[in-house]
Amino acid sequence: MRLFPLIPILLVTACSDGANHLGNPLLWPFHAGTSAAQNAVYQQRRGAVEVYVKSHHTEMIHDIQAGSGPHLSAAMDIAQVPAEDRPARIVQLQGDVGIYTANVGALVVALMVYGR
Repeated sequence: MRLFPLIPILLVTACSDGANHLGNPLLWPFHAGTSAAQNAVYQQRRGAVEVYVKSHHTEMIHDIQAGSGPHLSAAMDIAQVPAEDRPARIVQLQGDVGIYTANVGALVVALMVYGR
């Protein structure tokens, strides 16, 4: 009988208002639905970027080397790369242009990383 008052105290102390990596269990179904929707939107955008890059790869490499161009701009638009970030991102692309010339997938990944 001495343990009876101890049980509620232990239950209350187990609750924490601190953050954890799992979040509130009551919100898990909502987070699962939100995550699925976000993943679907991302996959659709990634697919569009991949199709565009594969269709215009040679032109995009020329645009990267030149520092700008319509095909690179269009791909950045599809990937949703912020306009204010584009000059720095183009410099990064130019630094690794050899990789992107040899590997179309690497260019797709780079554009998606730079996008929102």
